[in-house]
Parts: sequence; structure tokens; C-alpha cells
Amino acid sequence: MAASPLAGVKALGFDVFGTVVDWRSSIIREGEALGRAKGLDVSWEAFTDAWRALYQPGLDKVRTGAMPWTRLDDLHRMSLDRLLVDFEIRGLSDSEIDHLNRVWHRLDPWPDSVPGLTRLRKKYVLATLSNGNVALMVNMAKRAGLPWDAILGAEPARHYKPQPEAYLRTADFLGLRPEECMLVAAHNSDLAAAARVGFHTAFVRRPTEYGPTQTRDLRAEQAWDVVAESMVDLAAKLGC
Repeated sequence: MAASPLAGVKALGFDVFGTVVDWRSSIIREGEALGRAKGLDVSWEAFTDAWRALYQPGLDKVRTGAMPWTRLDDLHRMSLDRLLVDFEIRGLSDSEIDHLNRVWHRLDPWPDSVPGLTRLRKKYVLATLSNGNVALMVNMAKRAGLPWDAILGAEPARHYKPQPEAYLRTADFLGLRPEECMLVAAHNSDLAAAARVGFHTAFVRRPTEYGPTQTRDLRAEQAWDVVAESMVDLAAKLGC
């Protein structure tokens, strides 16, 4: 019997925002609590969506060299400063603004994430392969109980996904070849970039990442190695 093409996979690298954690609901909830405490009349759904909409343009400035290497916390703060003006949010102290910016450190996992990751860790090395900076990923993991073996991705690689170096340097940090790694993500474009450099791929469907009217990444758009409905389903399909 021929060996499974996935038999050589030793490590799973995870996209985190949207795949492992529910960024949108988490930020809306914290925004609403801040609004009640400070008497702010803000649509926190619109605020959260606007903040996320500035994410890729900020990364693009670094990818293209228009801006030197800048960690995601600082890119988020640049976007937040703009949104405080756009949404006419006033009366926050410097410490309150900093705390709001670090909401990205406090995102809640999807309900299946910790159980699924715990099962997967029995068989594979688990590492972040995220555009989030190291401090952000560490703080999120401590709060949410995410059982990573390594915090890797954009900041250690000094390249933002989907640049090839983000994936290749993550594999190299683990002492592995690309074909010994698998990217787990809810985003088809991320998986496509990883596949181009030799990674195996697993699509985990998150149909409400962008809210109830989500239109993107509702299904696997290519023949990824594994397609799963949750992290628990992924663990089962990988024999964990």
C-alpha cells in the first residue's frame, strides 16, 4: 500500500486571526463595554469592520517597502488613531487607547479551537504562522489557552504573508522542509501562497468570521489536502 502523501508532515502552522480566534465578535464585545463605560455612541460593528479593512493596506506598505519593517501592534495603532477621528471617538486617555489597541491580544478562540489543537498536538508540532507579532501571539495564547509549541510567522521571518519568506522561514526555524509542514487556514489565498512554496494545506471553514453576511472563504476553492469544518474535525481527519 502506498504511503499517504501526508505521512511526512511533522508540523502544522496556523493562520490565527479568523482561523483559530474570532476577532470580530471579540472586538465588538470589548468596544461595546468601552462604549457603555465612557458614554460613547458608536456602531462597534462598523468600527470593527473598518479596523479590519485597514489591515491589508497597512501590511502592503511594509511588503512593498513603502514603510520599513513594522510590527502588527504598531500598524494596528496607526489604523486605530485614524478610526478614532473617523468615528469621532473622544475622551479616551492614552492608556485607554493603548488598551483598546491591544484588544487584538485578547481575542477569544472559536469553541472548537482549544480541544482540536490539544488533540493535534499529540501528533504534530504546532506553531503560529500568523502576521501577528510575537508579543501579541504570546499574550493571546496565555489568555485563551492555545497550546502552541512555537510562536513563529511574520515577525521572526520579517516578512508578512503571503510573501514566500513567511512560510519558508517558519519551516526553517523548525528545522523542516516545506513538504514536512502544513498550513492550516480559513483563507483560500493564504493556503494558495503556502502551497506555492511546497507546504501541504488544510482548509478549516469559518463561515461567520466576517459576520453573518460573509461572502468570502465560505468553501474550499481548490483541492486542498484536507478540508474540515472545525479544528476537532481536522484532528479526526489527521488521525488525532
